[in-house]
Amino acid sequence: MTNLHDDIPAELPQEVFTDLLNAGTVRIERILSHGQTSPDSGWYDQDEHEWVLVLQGGGELTFDNGDSIRLGPGDYLNIPAHTRHRVSWTDSELTTIWLAVFYR
Repeated sequence: MTNLHDDIPAELPQEVFTDLLNAGTVRIERILSHGQTSPDSGWYDQDEHEWVLVLQGGGELTFDNGDSIRLGPGDYLNIPAHTRHRVSWTDSELTTIWLAVFYR
C-alpha cells in the first residue's frame, strides 16, 4: 500500500513529478509544488486530456485566453487536450499536492 502523502521532501527547489500509474491510454501522476510556477514563456499544450485535483495547498492555472482558475484542496478541473495553460501560482507556505490523470 502507498499513500499520496508519503515521501514528500522537506525542501522542494523544483516541482516533483511522479508517475503513479501508466496504463497506455491513462496515466496518473502526483505533482508536488512549493511556490513554483511555469516559466513565463512556457505553456503546456498536451496531446492528452488532463483531469487535475488539488489534495493539499493551492495553485492557479492560467490559460492562453487570459482566464485563470485558482484551485484549493478538493477542487478539480478537466483540461481538454491542446488547451494551452500554465501554472501561474502555487502556495509557498505549504507543499501543494496535485493528482493529475492524463487520458486519451
